[in-house]
Amino acid sequence: MRSKHFETVIHTLLSTAHALTQNYDVVHYHCLGPALFSLLPRLFGSKTAVTVQGLDWQRKKWGRLASAVLRVGERASVRFPNLTMMVSQVLQQRYRSVHGAETFYIPNGGVLRPWREPRQILELGVEPGRYVLFLGRFSPGKGCHLLVEAFQQLTTDVQLVMAGASSYCDNYSRELRQHASGRIRMLDWVSGETLDELVTNAMIFVLPSDLEGLSLALLDAMGAGLCVLASDVPENREVVEGAGFTFERGNARDLADRLRFLIANPAVREAAGRTARKRIEDLYQWPKVAANIEKAYYEMMGSKTREPLTSRRAVAAVRAVDTPIPVERTG
Repeated sequence: MRSKHFETVIHTLLSTAHALTQNYDVVHYHCLGPALFSLLPRLFGSKTAVTVQGLDWQRKKWGRLASAVLRVGERASVRFPNLTMMVSQVLQQRYRSVHGAETFYIPNGGVLRPWREPRQILELGVEPGRYVLFLGRFSPGKGCHLLVEAFQQLTTDVQLVMAGASSYCDNYSRELRQHASGRIRMLDWVSGETLDELVTNAMIFVLPSDLEGLSLALLDAMGAGLCVLASDVPENREVVEGAGFTFERGNARDLADRLRFLIANPAVREAAGRTARKRIEDLYQWPKVAANIEKAYYEMMGSKTREPLTSRRAVAAVRAVDTPIPVERTG
C-alpha cells in the first residue's frame, strides 16, 4: 500500500511472514519501525539483528501518533533483537546513555567514484564544474527549501542542481519545484551514468538536513572527491569534520555565507575534496563494512570463526523504504 503511514508496516509484516517460512539463521531489520517486528523470528528459532539508521521519530514528516510508535521502535531496537548495530558513533553514544545498551558501531559505506566525462548532464542543461549539488528526497527534513533560500541570496552565475523525488511530501515537492529556473535546476531521481556524471562534475555538494543517521549521499559525494558542506547536526559533523565544511542547522544566511566563500575559493574546494575522498577510502569502504557485519553475525551465533551457518538460507534483511522492495536474501 502506497501510504506514508502503512507501507513500511505492511511491507515489514509480509517480509517477516515470508522469512519465517525460509528457515533463516538470521533476520536483519533496518530502521526503528521494522525493529518492532524483530521479536517474531526469535519466537520461531531465528536470531535477529537491527541496524538503527537514525532517530526516525524526530523527522518532521511524522505526526504525533507515528512519532510515538517510532519511539516505541527505538526501545524495541534494544530489547527485541539479539544484536543492535549503529551507523554512527553519535547514535551509539545515545543508546549507551539513554538505554544503557552496548551496541555495535558499523557505519554505512561509500563509493569511490572516478571522474566521468559529462555527456548526459549536458542534455539536462547542467554546466559541468559550475554547479552546487543536492541529492536526496525532497522533504522538509532534508532542508531543500533552506538551500533554495540560501542560494537565492547569492549573486553568481553558478547553478544549483537538485535531484531527487518526493517521499509522501507531494505538496512540498511541488512548491519546491516552483523555484526552478535557469539558475536552479530541479531534476527527477537520477541513477546510473547520469548519477555518476552529476556527482563527479559538481563544484560543491550540500546536505542541509535537520536530521541524519549516516547519509549515503554524503558518503558518495565525499567518495567522488567533492567539497562537501553539511548542516552541523552531530551525525554530519562526525563524517565531515576535518574533511569538509558545516553550517548552522536551519540558518539560511550562514549557509549562503559558506557557499559564497567556497564558490570564490577553488583551491579550498579542491583540497577539501581530496581529504574527503581519503576519509571514505580509509573509514567507509563497503568490504570493511560487510566484514564487520559478518563478524557480528558470527558472534551473535556464538561462533568466533567463519564456520558455515546452519541453514540453507543464511540471512534475510528487512528494511524500511520509500518504495516497496522484496526481501533480500543471500545464500
